[in-house]
This record gives sequence, structure tokens and C-alpha cells, in this order.
Amino acid sequence: MKLSGVKVLDLSQFLPGPHLTMAMADHGADVIMVEPANGVGEPTRVMGARAKDGVSVWFRNIARGKRSLKLDLKNELDRAQFFKLADEADVIVEAFRPGVVRRLGIDYETIAARNPRIVYCAISAFGQNGPYRDKPAHDLAVQALIGTADLARGNDDEPAMPNLVAADMAASLTALSAILMALLVREKSDRGDYIDIAMYDSLLAWTPNISGSVLGQDRAPLPKEMRNYGGQAMNRLYETKDGGFIALAGNEAKFCENLLGALGRLDFMSIAKGEPGPSQKPLIDFFAETFKSRTRSEWEAFLCKIDLCWAPLRTLKDAFDDSHTLARGMVLKDDGGNRHIGPAIKFSDEPAEPDFSLPDYGSTTIDWKR
Repeated sequence: MKLSGVKVLDLSQFLPGPHLTMAMADHGADVIMVEPANGVGEPTRVMGARAKDGVSVWFRNIARGKRSLKLDLKNELDRAQFFKLADEADVIVEAFRPGVVRRLGIDYETIAARNPRIVYCAISAFGQNGPYRDKPAHDLAVQALIGTADLARGNDDEPAMPNLVAADMAASLTALSAILMALLVREKSDRGDYIDIAMYDSLLAWTPNISGSVLGQDRAPLPKEMRNYGGQAMNRLYETKDGGFIALAGNEAKFCENLLGALGRLDFMSIAKGEPGPSQKPLIDFFAETFKSRTRSEWEAFLCKIDLCWAPLRTLKDAFDDSHTLARGMVLKDDGGNRHIGPAIKFSDEPAEPDFSLPDYGSTTIDWKR
């Protein structure tokens, strides 16, 4: 596998760090979770819904294929054990608040002095410097400060809770990319690097499609007038006769023409191709009335014959049960029949080989696999 022989020490918890190190484990890395010696360890061991075997689904989908080492890093003997592993490690991932690893004596400078090849990745809410550096935060607080949470406003103009932990997700993917870049360069330089990943930065970096009014016109965006949030007739949710919903999800000219032609209303073409905002209202009203005239299944039968960006609004359960999800290997089963989320990175050569074993708390020895 692509990462066979890569040794990773994961000090992080919850989602961003553990998810990226699981991706590395799926592709062959030897990942040791360094869990706090507090009697619980990784908090997701006991969080959220559990499968029939009593294991947390969250934990199962961030910890597979890893090993667990229980350490009190404030303890001199335990810290010496950590150094023994760090001396041979390729990657360290930590997600403490800034300054904690320095107080513990396991900061990058200390580790790099012993192991110059180490790639040391720190993931935090706001990064290692700046006015928000020491502010505690999880995903919602980060999204609130960035403004992405403000974009989730309904027709009542009230903000809604974000439906995905976008800051966590962006930070995890950004960190994984950075770690792999650093490992690639290390092959030439023989030196590692320090990586400062902020959830705040990572999500802001993903806003090119929604920051036009901010960077181009110096004004806050108006969600109801934006293409991504229903301000475009061809990019919006519409209720059907039976209470279902159909998503129109693309306003390229060919899609506008295909749908409006099938509905016998090509006179709306200029509006469909126009800019998002109030001028879209006549077509939005037409679609709203039209989609209300049939059930969701009737619309599915009608729309599937048209070259068009559309989809029925479904539940997450529907998606995991879908034949396409199964065909893509995004739901896997272990020998006990427990379902796992499959790896999204798919190589034609040396594909991922998820190890469905889960580490018992503190069960590993102080040594790397040979």
C-alpha cells in the first residue's frame, strides 16, 4: 500500500486529526493513538450511537486499523516512552490548544532536535498565532466566526445550525494534504517540517464560490440572493405534491433549455440563465407551482429522461443503502457484520486495505511494527 512503513503518532481526538490518520492507516501507515491515561482515552469511544456490538459508530470510523497507547504525558516515565516512539516516527499529529505541547515538553523543536525527519502537524481551531489563538472552539464556533453559519438562513431569514462540520472536514483534508506534501519533500531534503493547520483558515480557503460580494464589492453576502442558497431558480429545492422535495442543481444553459423545453416554457430561458437574485422570482414561482402538481416519484420518472442536474432530497440512510454507494465501496462490512464507511481515496494500484480491528484502550506495546 502507498503508506506502508510510514509511522504515525496521533495525539489528536474527536474528528479532524483521527479522520486523517485513519485515512493513512487505510493505506498502510502504522498509526498509534496516544490516548490520555484518564480512564476514558479517545472521547468518541463512548460518544454517539452504537452498533449492535456496543461499539460507538463514530469511534469505529476514526480508529480502525490503529493501535492504542495509554500515556500520561505529564509523567516523566510516560513521556520517555513517547520520546522512544517519536525518535523513529515519521509523523506526529496533535490537536491540543496552542502552547500545550510546549508545556508538556513534546513540542516540535524538542522532537525535531532528536528526530530531524519528523513531520509534525498541529491542528487547532485558530492556529498557533493571531488574536484568536487561545480561544477554545469546536466546529460551530469556528463557522459562526467565519460567517458560513450565517449563510444557512431559511426563508424566515433566521440562521440554522450547519448540517455538516465543515471546519473539521476542511482542516482534516488540509492537514492530510500538507502531511503528504511534507513527506514527499522529505525524500529530497531528508528533513521534516512543522505544519500549522487552523480550522478557521482551512474553511475560509474553501469560500471562493461564495465570497464574491465580500472580496469584489466589500459587502456581506445576502444568502437568499446567492446561487448556492436558493437565489437561482435552477439551483433550489422544490416541494412536491406528497411533501417530498426535488433539487434542481445546475443552471448551465443546456440544462435550463432541456428542462424548460420539456415543460413547454422556453420563454423563461433568459431568467433561467440570468444572475441570481430578485429577478429570478418569476421562474422560482413557476417551478414551485409546477413541482407541487406531482408526487416526488412522478417527478423522478419525468426528470430521469432529461439531461439535467437534479436529485430527489433523501436521507443519509437512503444514501448509505444506495446501490451506487455500495458499488463505490463506500460501505464495507467486517466479519461481525458491522458496517463501516469505506475509504474515499481510490488508487488503481495499491488500493486501500482497511483493517477493521479496533484497538482496546492502551493495548499496544512501546514499539513499532517491524
